[in-house]
Amino acid sequence: MTDDRTPSASSLTAPDGFPPSPGGHDPEVLRQRALDALLTARARTTALTDSVDEGELTAQHSPLMSPLVWDLAHIGNQEEQWLLRAVGGRQALRPEIDGLYDAFEHPRAARPSLPLLAPAEARTYASDVRGRALDILEAAPLHEGGRPLERAGFAFGMIAQHEQQHDETMLITHQLRSGPVALTAPAPPEPTDAASLPGEVLVPGGSFTMGTSAEPWALDNERPAHRREVAAFHLDTAPVTCGAYRRFMADGGYTDPRWWAPEGWDMVREHGLEAPLFWHRDGGQWLRRRFGATEPVPDDEPVLHVSWYEADAYARWAGRRLPTEAEWEKAARHDPATGRSLRYPWGDTDPTPEQANLGQRHLRPARAGAYPAGRAPSGAGQLIGDVWEWTSSDFLPYPGFVAFPYREYSEVFFGPGHKVLRGGSFAVDQVACRGTFRNWDLPVRRQIFSGFRTARDA
Repeated sequence: MTDDRTPSASSLTAPDGFPPSPGGHDPEVLRQRALDALLTARARTTALTDSVDEGELTAQHSPLMSPLVWDLAHIGNQEEQWLLRAVGGRQALRPEIDGLYDAFEHPRAARPSLPLLAPAEARTYASDVRGRALDILEAAPLHEGGRPLERAGFAFGMIAQHEQQHDETMLITHQLRSGPVALTAPAPPEPTDAASLPGEVLVPGGSFTMGTSAEPWALDNERPAHRREVAAFHLDTAPVTCGAYRRFMADGGYTDPRWWAPEGWDMVREHGLEAPLFWHRDGGQWLRRRFGATEPVPDDEPVLHVSWYEADAYARWAGRRLPTEAEWEKAARHDPATGRSLRYPWGDTDPTPEQANLGQRHLRPARAGAYPAGRAPSGAGQLIGDVWEWTSSDFLPYPGFVAFPYREYSEVFFGPGHKVLRGGSFAVDQVACRGTFRNWDLPVRRQIFSGFRTARDA
């Protein structure tokens, strides 16, 4: 996941190698954008931590996750290190806690045993840091000739993305906790034309521009823009639904080793898996637990909380495969009418509530076929928001990759151990989700808000 990848600012790499954002980014527009992103993230952090009592904040609800109070203070500590110290040149407020909140120094399972800040102290610390950071933002030069961390407001955008990534992690913790309902949200909009949509779309072959050199807050692994050749392929119009996944289960999907990668089959047998995480059978009905409530599994909603191995096994069973990362991005961004790669499937404008399910607005994926205004030129829909989508690709650098501003965000994770997820989920804020954004995780992960769609060769 993208939340535990920010070490201290002392690991800053040589920034001059990082491609500068192009001209045309108005510093004052970016300053306002940074302010809005920081305030939106903090409002969400507050909602996630104020919705439970002190005991729930300090408890570890799963060894896979940190106590919520660790995330809260870590958010403040990273903001202090990068915005107050690295950008603002301010004296350290709490240097003695840097080690406590270094994600690389302490694994999640060990964090409850650390002398962490208590909830009230963590809130006060994060608030104090934020006030000083906003003062720095107000005065920071964001022009193209400035220091790389300040250029186009990159450091402020990076910290807003970091906080939102931890907000998503805290929402996962809310899903894992066993207490009563603490969060509520309205249902997402219903699809209007789902019955008439084709099951798959054809994406023509040819080259397209993958990645970006223009997005001012794009992270290092999204850069640089480069041409990629992709053969023609068919792609599911929408993510695979719970109903479709149940047919795989009913056909013995979890008992037939033919469909599974060897490591995945080992996982199934070791843990006795028979369904996605949080599902359980009650008589002849499948139910799921969602943020403290139990409900029937909805057949027409994208399946959620499946590992890469489960997604891959389903695709094999269906006579299909997972799309590559390049295929996913071409289907999501390439506009054959202009030859351009768009920022988002619908164009270059920021997401609206009519185009994508983002920002914890609905606390669940929308039903398959929703958000017609968000469909790509390829005809595929729900490529942004709803569920993170597993791809078949390992997490690898693009040609010309340069680590910035530290190696530990991306570079140390490159290799066959991590699989790429694309598109974001309902738990992702728009500042940390775009057509080029790359997430990655271990193929065994199930607690994340992950689903998938399948592809086949044309």
